[in-house]
Amino acid sequence: MLLGMVVLGAPVLVALGAAGVSSAEFQNDAPALYLLGMGVTMTMPMVGWMRHRGHGWPASAEMTASMFIPTFGVMALLWGGVVTDFGTLMGLEHAVMPATMLVAMLLRREEYSR
Repeated sequence: MLLGMVVLGAPVLVALGAAGVSSAEFQNDAPALYLLGMGVTMTMPMVGWMRHRGHGWPASAEMTASMFIPTFGVMALLWGGVVTDFGTLMGLEHAVMPATMLVAMLLRREEYSR
């Protein structure tokens, strides 16, 4: 996940800079889109690595869902006005993701213990 944030996140930040938008402006102007982008940049390389390691599409889809459930959850908190601080939302997203991934792995122990 961290590698994905670096590998895919860096080009996104460069593209934003080329468009004249800073990361801070993007966070302030479109925080939900930023949170969604963070989820995507972590999930895509993870699925690629899972496929490389021999996991099937169903397991990859389940792990993708485990990544996006927290993302959509914090977006709902933002849109509902429950939590509006971007740092808190980002922290929640990243804190809940390992837990949801663990649930996916525990539900399919045979898939992840070979």
